[in-house]
Amino acid sequence: MPLRDIDRQLIDRCLRKDPGAWNDFVDRYMGLIYHVIHHLAHARSIVLNAADTEDLAAEIFLQIVDDDYATLRRFKGASSLPTYLTVVARRICVKELIRRHREAELGHAHAHRAVLNQDRGEQAEAIASAEEVERMLEDLPEREAEVVRLYHLQYQNYRQIARQLGIPENSVGPVLAKARQHLRRTAEQRGAPAVPESQNAPSTSGSWRSAR
Repeated sequence: MPLRDIDRQLIDRCLRKDPGAWNDFVDRYMGLIYHVIHHLAHARSIVLNAADTEDLAAEIFLQIVDDDYATLRRFKGASSLPTYLTVVARRICVKELIRRHREAELGHAHAHRAVLNQDRGEQAEAIASAEEVERMLEDLPEREAEVVRLYHLQYQNYRQIARQLGIPENSVGPVLAKARQHLRRTAEQRGAPAVPESQNAPSTSGSWRSAR
């Protein structure tokens, strides 16, 4: 999916640090960030209260701002910005949930060390970059690519995918399995990570809104 002009302009405004650009960015993508958090928590059977969700959203937005918007500077436009941000948010959220879980079990010092070790090795849940996923999807038939995109990047369930694509719900799983095998072979040939196998934003005024 090509980069939309409105998103390119928003990125450029943020990188130039235009007045109000960051607030516009947050307003546009806050719903997406909350959707990623809620979906990931649900998939891992984690119960989050409003404060937990707010903290995770703040961490995601702060990391996007960090190092002079390095996350936005790394975006090359090979995928849509929402797709890219979905993968970025999911990666940050996974790491933060791991850190919190380790803190609860081991205490702060041990948890910090565990997360550093996690970063050095393979992440608990392999997450390919959005742009690499989009490139790999080019090798799939159109219908299979759309199923993978809806499931892995937009986090729709089988019923939602079947309804959107007009296919039987019981056909979604086999399509995903076939596509994953193809993508895994492609990823191995390219030396890139494969697509992983696993599978109502509230209003907020967190301090990250004015981070820049």
